[in-house]
Amino acid sequence: MTTPTPDKIQTAVVTGGARGFGAEAVRALHRAGFRVVISDIEPEPAAALAAELDLAGDTAVSATLDVAKPDDFQSVLDKCIERWGAVEVLVNNAARTAVQGLLEIDPADFNAVLATNAGGTFAGSQIFGRHFKARGYGRIVNLASLAGQNGGTATGAHYAASKGAILTLTKIFARDLAPFGVTCNAIAPGPMDTPMVRSVLGGNLEQAIANIPVGSLGDPCFVAELVALLASPKAAFVNGACWDVNGGIYMR
Repeated sequence: MTTPTPDKIQTAVVTGGARGFGAEAVRALHRAGFRVVISDIEPEPAAALAAELDLAGDTAVSATLDVAKPDDFQSVLDKCIERWGAVEVLVNNAARTAVQGLLEIDPADFNAVLATNAGGTFAGSQIFGRHFKARGYGRIVNLASLAGQNGGTATGAHYAASKGAILTLTKIFARDLAPFGVTCNAIAPGPMDTPMVRSVLGGNLEQAIANIPVGSLGDPCFVAELVALLASPKAAFVNGACWDVNGGIYMR
């Protein structure tokens, strides 16, 4: 089993890392001392964020990755290994969000959202999981959602179902990879104070906040710090867990 030495910088790949919460997670990991690979389907904003964090490209780089294409995961992994010898962390963040009524969802759209959100998490975890297993060390952090726990109230059934699937996949990868020094955990945020959430809630924002026991939206920076915590070597005894950050909307 390989434990990273304190003087060796670790590499973390973040999917959907160019914008929104993904960018917050990238920043938190970079602050925590990780080298970050900002992977995204849109290369321009990913490259801009990498330049913002490290213009020299030593500790922040971008990579084009479509999570619906498993070959993209393998390509990014191969390039990282070629340049730095290994990857220690994968953050599965990229996802599609769609607000549609249950009876209006086209089955093709349902399958497409599942393929991107759950399928992308599976493909990334499998491909990087093989690398982590061979090295004897790795951290997988999956972004799930409150919607995957309570069935979703502001998002479509396809999004909620995909996030529920991610929670199950987290347990499966955690169980199977634990003997090899690899942990897999999930974070399930409730409504965070992001442009996407405010756009989804629209005119229902005040009522939505009133329904949150703590009376406010979540802080995406705090959730990003959780990502960095679960990605660290210190988190070795946390495995197969779902960290709820929802202001008390859903308690278990």
